[in-house]
Amino acid sequence: MEADWEFEIGPDAPLIETSWSGFVDLRAHPERASELCECRELPGLAEALIRLNVVSSPVSTSKTDVFRPETIDPDEMDASAENATHTIACYIDLLRRNDQSWKVPIEAERDCRDLCEKLRADLLRNCRVDIVVRRAMAADGSDLAATVYFTACGSTLGHAQNTLAECLVKFTEVIAPR
Repeated sequence: MEADWEFEIGPDAPLIETSWSGFVDLRAHPERASELCECRELPGLAEALIRLNVVSSPVSTSKTDVFRPETIDPDEMDASAENATHTIACYIDLLRRNDQSWKVPIEAERDCRDLCEKLRADLLRNCRVDIVVRRAMAADGSDLAATVYFTACGSTLGHAQNTLAECLVKFTEVIAPR
């Protein structure tokens, strides 16, 4: 699996909103993940959101979306031209739990490097994970958090969706093991 990370914490960079209109608190009610329209679009997303929000998880989620990228670089996903015909992607905004939050960039860098190393060790092809460390605005102050982008491709949309679902499973196994 391809994996990379970067920082976007400048003054003009996007912020992760932790309390936005329509927010569903999956930490308090993980079973509500299946109610999200994004979960109906992408098999496996609901299960990933549930696992990322369980009490034992070091993270919680604040937002997700599913979309179809206009273009991809097949080399960035270790994909053949045939397997790069159809693509699907999603993102999940992840917040570290208060007791494990990133207070300084060096902590985020260390964790992102470690996570990417673990993800790259997986031989899953036709997908990639991109972690973007951003500032998060929460009611109790400002911390660093991450928007994680998952992208997959396949010879059909169904194959791309299945690969993305498998990518989400692998990611959640690393972040929130059972």
